[in-house]
Amino acid sequence: MPYHFAAIDTETARRAQRGEPDANGQVPELQTSDGNGNPCRHCLRDIPEGAGMLVMAHRPFPAPQPYAEIGPIFLCAEACPRHPDQAALPALFQEYAQILIRGYGYNDRIRYGSGKVVTIDALSPALDALFADDTIAYIHMRSATNNCFQCRVERC
Repeated sequence: MPYHFAAIDTETARRAQRGEPDANGQVPELQTSDGNGNPCRHCLRDIPEGAGMLVMAHRPFPAPQPYAEIGPIFLCAEACPRHPDQAALPALFQEYAQILIRGYGYNDRIRYGSGKVVTIDALSPALDALFADDTIAYIHMRSATNNCFQCRVERC
């Protein structure tokens, strides 16, 4: 099944970088990256040690509804290029031991039974298996330890 990995959109990143309110109506917090596990959800790279980073609440869904979780993410404090949508697993995730994946329907609601933690080596077949279900519109990749949104996987 053809699919691609998609970072958050540039307009969301630029609003945060301009200091506009996040999904909780708060100004993103400016912090300094310690260089250890602070992945930017826009460029899909770790934010280097000493670089400014934003910590903000993000809702990776088009509108509020009961399944539209809001959670923390990191962004580069300065404008960064959006990671291109691509079929290859972004380099950022190739070093992860495991990742949580969860399928969502065309109504942006969790497809029960679709969530699982998989090793990175098992990610591709696990995504193929989820996308074999025509009721799954897209998949979230999330932190296996903290449940934080990482990126979206979309059908091509």
